[in-house]
Amino acid sequence: MIVLNKIYTRTGDKGETALGDGSRVAKYADRVEAYGTTDELNAIVGLARLQAEGDMDAALSRIQNDLFDLGADLCRPDMEKDAEAEYPPLRMVASQVDRLEAEIDTMNARLEPLRSFILPGGSVLAAQLHQCRTVARRAERLSVALSSAETVNPIAVKYLNRLSDWFFVAGRIANDDGRSDVLWVPGANR
Repeated sequence: MIVLNKIYTRTGDKGETALGDGSRVAKYADRVEAYGTTDELNAIVGLARLQAEGDMDAALSRIQNDLFDLGADLCRPDMEKDAEAEYPPLRMVASQVDRLEAEIDTMNARLEPLRSFILPGGSVLAAQLHQCRTVARRAERLSVALSSAETVNPIAVKYLNRLSDWFFVAGRIANDDGRSDVLWVPGANR
């Protein structure tokens, strides 16, 4: 269990932060951008949960926990040294991706197929889930960019990719199973 007795440490006052392995990097480092965006996404999921109930709230709660796991994974830079670590680093695993896929399939089975792109909106919850989707996509882009220069757990990237799909389908569920989706009308305002 983690114990946080003191919230401020002053160790970041000069623009650096510690990664999960204790190494220090600039606060604007690509790895910090990736896990920082994951943290931002988690906060937005928390806002969406204020509108969610029942199964949707429970699913969003699981996702919030996964996002902390993901942040822990992304903040550990060298997977090759995992065996040497003082304690086993927390890494995303395939079963977390599998769970998202199963939930997407279950939600999608309730929906009519799309015949148009949809605009973010409809209900408040749907709009918030679409915001979650776009931030998940940004976190994915940042993680992919990071992986071009440093080691990144490929399952972490896969999770983010699936998660954005999950938010899209969940947004449709939040719009009365897609019946209240706001459809894009190409060129409507020409």
